Amino acid sequence: MSDDFSRRYGPWALVAGASDGVGAAFAEALAARGLNVVLLARRLPVLDEVATGIRDRYGVQTKTLAVDLASPGAAATVADATTDLEVGFLVYCAGADPDFRPFLSNSIEAAEAMVQRNCMVPMQLCHHFAAAMVQRGRGGIVVFGSGAGFVGGPNMVAYGASKAFDMVFAEALWSELHDKGIDVIGLILGKTDTPALRKLEHQRGTLGSEDESPPDAVPVGEVVDEAFANLTNGPTVLVGEQMRGVGQLLASMNRNDAARLMAQSVAAAMGPD
Repeated sequence: MSDDFSRRYGPWALVAGASDGVGAAFAEALAARGLNVVLLARRLPVLDEVATGIRDRYGVQTKTLAVDLASPGAAATVADATTDLEVGFLVYCAGADPDFRPFLSNSIEAAEAMVQRNCMVPMQLCHHFAAAMVQRGRGGIVVFGSGAGFVGGPNMVAYGASKAFDMVFAEALWSELHDKGIDVIGLILGKTDTPALRKLEHQRGTLGSEDESPPDAVPVGEVVDEAFANLTNGPTVLVGEQMRGVGQLLASMNRNDAARLMAQSVAAAMGPD
């Protein structure tokens, strides 16, 4: 099975956001299927630790790139650093919102950085790597989205809008590339048990410590399993029963009612404060 996977999607995969959480788990799963992995994130020591573990466990090659994806020229830096590699699988799972604050409580620079990281860079990387995939007639692209992109809600104005972009972008890219041998999916996550979510929930006082799992959060392993099980079932894959239920509910409503429901839901989750 790993040989078939390597032939279809190898020899190299690039995972953006690979230092922890879903990204690190995705990189590990790709290595387990025989692909060499480029690990990309901001924190080089953490990336190096992940890379060492992957090499020790699976015997594949790894390369680490410390890049701030919110910075101008990030995609060009990645492209230049991988010119000697045949990248047949691209995973873009960077882009969580660490703040969950009202739009006007944050700087406009923070919102612009969100758009750069969640919209501009994945578009630029897909344009760069997909061209070679099309020439080879094989490859895979996974763009991580969020249920926040279904409809606008408070405390995630720029984030939700950027994730709506990611969802539509993946769908449109699928429409152009799936008949050229390229599997494209937009992986839509709901509440997922990642270090970023644990930190946010702990800061909000809903978790006693960052070692606890948030209630109703989908385990990282389940996200990865659903992604690999649905690589050819694009363009959009909703992860977890709860997210699939939310998707069906919102699709049955007009957008104004859906926006009101989202606002009420967020307010209820935040509590009286």
